[in-house]
Amino acid sequence: MNKHAEFEGYEVGYDIPALPGMDEKDIQTPCLILDLDALERNIVKMGNYAKAHGMRHRVHGKMHKSVDVARLQERLGGAVGVCCQKVSEAEVFVRGGIKDVLVSNQVRDPAKIDRLARLPKLGARTIVCVDMLDNVADLSAAAVKHGTTIECLVEIDCGAGRCGVKTTPEVVALAKAIDAAPGLTFSGIQAYQGAMQHLDSYTDRKAKIDLAVAQVKEAVEALETEGLACDIVGGGGTGSYYFESNSGVYNELQCGSYAFMDADYGRILDKDGRRIDQGEWENALFILTSVMSHAKPDKAIVDAGLKAQSVDSGLPVVFGRTDVKYVKCSDEHGVVEDPAGVLKVNEKLKLVPGHCDPTCNVHDWYVGVRAGRVEVVWPVSARGKAY
Repeated sequence: MNKHAEFEGYEVGYDIPALPGMDEKDIQTPCLILDLDALERNIVKMGNYAKAHGMRHRVHGKMHKSVDVARLQERLGGAVGVCCQKVSEAEVFVRGGIKDVLVSNQVRDPAKIDRLARLPKLGARTIVCVDMLDNVADLSAAAVKHGTTIECLVEIDCGAGRCGVKTTPEVVALAKAIDAAPGLTFSGIQAYQGAMQHLDSYTDRKAKIDLAVAQVKEAVEALETEGLACDIVGGGGTGSYYFESNSGVYNELQCGSYAFMDADYGRILDKDGRRIDQGEWENALFILTSVMSHAKPDKAIVDAGLKAQSVDSGLPVVFGRTDVKYVKCSDEHGVVEDPAGVLKVNEKLKLVPGHCDPTCNVHDWYVGVRAGRVEVVWPVSARGKAY
């Protein structure tokens, strides 16, 4: 009996980079691999942290775009649901069995609003962010049309300079409009300070989040005065979750990258001045790449170039090696400095991507490895869902 019937007819190297049971050395490259032990430890650690601090953790699905990873985060980390950035992402997670979904973004296009309003019919708690009054009327009309309820969070711009309102009177006005609108429920505040997540200094990050906490506290108190309670006060990322969880204001974290860890997040420093990928979190996601040429004695050319990763936050780092360095890339090639000429053709390297989110979005599969063997192969379920 085939234990992996879902892959019946799949050809390794054409349809899929590996199959469960294969030796790690036979995985086809370039592809994404997950160190399952490290991934599980990261998930459990964050779950335990959130529980110990009386926080809910709504994991950020835009990071991994994987129903399988989200389920693991629910099972091992006690996640209450997921954040998505687009309706299409939310649809994938809901259809995959995730029943509590926040679109932590604005939805304004009429067709997208209509799709959002249908999600509760699939048995999912459906939440969305709002930062303009006219959006309230459109969401309400769609919810009434479909006989559903959409929960709404008022988004506060607490430093990222993107979506969100800036003042407490604006927050109160939006919350009142939501509360009065048929088919809508006011459920709280979205206040994610994204601009400070990657600041190297712990002290600098804290200074930024202190301002956000004061802003959010004022808004929550003003809403309470109006008789509007916040079920959710959400925010917090991998670079700041300890601040929000000790603020006395936030009750829901939205961390994403902690589970995989990338090179850009890894370099930021904790309160003791250590890189967070050297104690706080482990690297669990890698781009597996193979040496395809070593015609030049001091350079190895690998098969992971621009099409295998995003370099918006910098080049990848060769994991576990100090003798070789990834230095540049083009569409199909990566150049690795190899001054001692130690690398061999077909030798495989593990690269820590500069930015995990957009890197994951250019791959179809995660190959989960444990003890040198392929244990699982998971689809990047919401890959390309950008609408």
